[in-house]
Amino acid sequence: MRWATQEITRETTGTLPGLARLSSLLRSVQTPEFEGITFHEVMAKSALNRVSDASKMPVDWTINPYRGCSHACVYCFARPSHTYLGLNPGRDFESQLIVKVNIVDVLRRDLARPSWKREPVAIGAGTDAYQRAEGKYRLMPGIIAALAESGTPFNVLTKGSVLRRDLPLLADAARDVSVRIGLSIGVFDDEIQRSVEPGTPTTAARLATVTAVRGAGFEPFVYMAPILPFLTDSDEHLDDALRRTKEAGAAAVSYEVLHLRSRVKEGYAAWLKRYHPDLVPRYRRLYGDRSDTPQSYRHELADRLRPLIRAHGLEPNATEPAPASSCETPSVPEPQPVPVLF
Repeated sequence: MRWATQEITRETTGTLPGLARLSSLLRSVQTPEFEGITFHEVMAKSALNRVSDASKMPVDWTINPYRGCSHACVYCFARPSHTYLGLNPGRDFESQLIVKVNIVDVLRRDLARPSWKREPVAIGAGTDAYQRAEGKYRLMPGIIAALAESGTPFNVLTKGSVLRRDLPLLADAARDVSVRIGLSIGVFDDEIQRSVEPGTPTTAARLATVTAVRGAGFEPFVYMAPILPFLTDSDEHLDDALRRTKEAGAAAVSYEVLHLRSRVKEGYAAWLKRYHPDLVPRYRRLYGDRSDTPQSYRHELADRLRPLIRAHGLEPNATEPAPASSCETPSVPEPQPVPVLF
């Protein structure tokens, strides 16, 4: 098995209570190159996940080889999913990672079913499929091959520069099926990026990945998300971001404003109070007990941003939906209201 040869510092014996209830859990391990992170290797029962009808996502199916994410983005909508395993959406989400080690074999089985209609699939829409763990487990090459061989089109959206490793495989797959590749780059201020996305590659590294994707023959898409009110929403920041994105080789850009479901709002509020305490009153007025900004804010932002996107030649093709979001947009709506925490 592909995971049997991984170097292991120790195999943990005191598995966390929520994970101990998983009949599919093989083992929990720690390795020297991932200090502070525990990998919980599980046997997946299925690989293709049907998207809820209430979702904003433009596809009906997703594949998520990992659960939890070492990117540690403060705003990540997927954080509350860890509570289903008895884990917390804060530090546990970043350090207790679920790895579906058999996902390639299960995916091949799912794709071979007569009922499979070869509908488009989004990869990593729950958590990033090209987070650092992929450098260790190497699940994506098998996923790419399985989809291409079955005639299933797919898209990938990532913050991870590990994607570059698989560009030859993705280019081969694109000869047989439609493959779209997007990079999620929402923060173009290095200081803010380091504090709000501490485990991600730098903005410069992600832009270099856009260039590499273009060089591999694709037309890369950039998802400028989330836009952080009063931090990354100025005309100057947006214009500079779009200029750099165009220069890197992006074909199109779409965007999303910061969404804060309740458990995520707690973490973001703590981050804001630590790094930008002067903005706390403005966030309190903007979000209140909501998870989204008011419609008036979104309309005002669109009035400023859409002309900039057009001026830089980065308007999306209306006939092609953007790759499904990784980490920014919730897959299902959250009941209102959410706590006032700012």
